[in-house]
Amino acid sequence: MRSYNIAMISDFFYPQPGGVELHIYHLSQKLIARGHSVIVVTHAYGDRTGIRTLTNGLKIYYVPVLVLYRQSSFPTVFSLFPILRQLFIRESIDIVHGHGTFSSLAHEAIFHANTMGLKTVFTDHSLFGFADVTSILGNKLLKFTLTDIGHVICVSHTCKENTVLRASLDPSIVSVIPNAVISDDFKPASIKPSLEKITVVVISRLFQNKGADLLTAIIPRICLSRSDINFLIAGDGPKFIDLEQMRERYQLQDRVELIGSIRHEQVRDVMIQGHIYLHPSLTEAFGTVLVEAASCGLLVVTTTVGGIPEVLPSKMTVFADPDEDSLVQAVNLAVRKLKENKIDTSSFHSEIKKMYGWNDIAKRTEKVYDQVYGQETLNLVNKLILYYNCGPWAGILFILCLVTDTFLLEFLNWWWPADQIDKVKKWPNRNSRPKQENM
Repeated sequence: MRSYNIAMISDFFYPQPGGVELHIYHLSQKLIARGHSVIVVTHAYGDRTGIRTLTNGLKIYYVPVLVLYRQSSFPTVFSLFPILRQLFIRESIDIVHGHGTFSSLAHEAIFHANTMGLKTVFTDHSLFGFADVTSILGNKLLKFTLTDIGHVICVSHTCKENTVLRASLDPSIVSVIPNAVISDDFKPASIKPSLEKITVVVISRLFQNKGADLLTAIIPRICLSRSDINFLIAGDGPKFIDLEQMRERYQLQDRVELIGSIRHEQVRDVMIQGHIYLHPSLTEAFGTVLVEAASCGLLVVTTTVGGIPEVLPSKMTVFADPDEDSLVQAVNLAVRKLKENKIDTSSFHSEIKKMYGWNDIAKRTEKVYDQVYGQETLNLVNKLILYYNCGPWAGILFILCLVTDTFLLEFLNWWWPADQIDKVKKWPNRNSRPKQENM
């Protein structure tokens, strides 16, 4: 059993809340508990720059780079290489693990790590299309990044199919490892709220792809048809003002509560106030919030998009198509099930506890690391052949990038040799395992 020095790389991390951020944090903590050393590299968030240390010595490097859109950093291509090389050498990194298709930092880190001969892993958390210009360019970038990848992890089988097609990958190098929750942090309320008034809870980033437009459209319809339903909505985003305007227009101030952005530790406190969790998303690779809601004892109403049907058993969910009429019918059906006692949500928490846990996710990720660490590193010629086969024009561009990166690495090795870079002292870990050389 080996102990690895792992670098988790993504533009998305705390203090921003979200599924990718939670995944990186909890996975890192469990890997540390299993004897590995983990650092996280992300971009600076406001005045949060430099190095921070979290629980159990999880070290965060907040790199000062320009943020372009929705916390995705501006692509630097080569200029970030000196900083990343410095970090990888100082921390004696064995494996670079990138997260998120939209993370420029993850793409660049994987590319530069491959140039340095380090082992690389990529986790895809999202689903993307194939037809529009943004998707075409994004998929080509993903293909470039994953051409020389050691292994790819996807959070659902639907996500795996999507990623394999988008990046033209061999399915044998792609594994499915879902997200998880700490079930003890999402216990049901000790006293359940009365069924006289049904509260529908929504906790989401209020963007178009999360179904915010559908939410704005269906709330007035449901409230006008039923007087026994209230809504409790947490989250922020560009669609928040649409919800405010809807509430004012239909005079629903006493039935629709908008509480804005909340911290993750407040999610359970909001959820246990309700009976139903509504998730009108238009695209979703997994949906960790669905597991959290079920763990809190809520009946989940959600759309049948992406990997959502894989997440929960059918008895915990009421499915709908991603359109207004279907969602209205699904909410009404969920209300009837609860009021007529056709479903018992009291067992949801114990079932979720058996289904999803970060210990299991860490063990499965560790097996991926073992597999990747034992792989033979390709020489430059074989890498050039791989990149050339990516397309008549893209292949040539990819080769130019690889050759430039190789020359830049040689220059950096001459300018600041690795043996002159101080190695950091690792955080004490009682569970650390002896390092073994790759055979």
